[in-house]
Amino acid sequence: MPAHHFEIITNHVLVKLEGLSPMLNYHCTGHTMDVIKHAERIALDEGINTKEIYLLKVAALYHDTGFLYAYAGHENKSCDIFLQDADEFSFGEEDKKKILELIMATKMPQQPKTLLQKIICDADLDYLGRNDFMEIANRLKSEFLNYAMVADEEEWKNVELKFLKDHHYHTPSSRLLREPVKQKNYQLLQK
Repeated sequence: MPAHHFEIITNHVLVKLEGLSPMLNYHCTGHTMDVIKHAERIALDEGINTKEIYLLKVAALYHDTGFLYAYAGHENKSCDIFLQDADEFSFGEEDKKKILELIMATKMPQQPKTLLQKIICDADLDYLGRNDFMEIANRLKSEFLNYAMVADEEEWKNVELKFLKDHHYHTPSSRLLREPVKQKNYQLLQK
């Protein structure tokens, strides 16, 4: 698929994402673009072909569009939004199915089955093992407080510590690149 085709789809979705609530401090356009970037990086590290990278990037682009309509269960809405657009962008049945499976793979708790699903899951939570973790985690905390997902700072800290403790990266490249920093971030949070 030509790069300009992905650019057209990206512009189409970015216009939609302008409608996201400003209370979504984490699940925003910046997060979507971050997931696309890291999905492509991980896919290249894992030796994925160009066609599958394209499908992966499209899935990453759509994976959180459902937040336009729902917080809980947003993945199902994201799939609906993708399907509304899919024919306009000439996706065949097999590609549509793969993209829908990739979007659904990001649902928590993540249980990816294929390598592509593992890649999108690792890209979605890439920040856990990065040096900008605290800044991004603070945005998620703010969002959780906005949506009453947690009652206060203390509950947030407990949720975050448990999440980091239970999380594991699925691809060899993410385990190699991100796991050591994730462990440091976990230790920082414990203090």
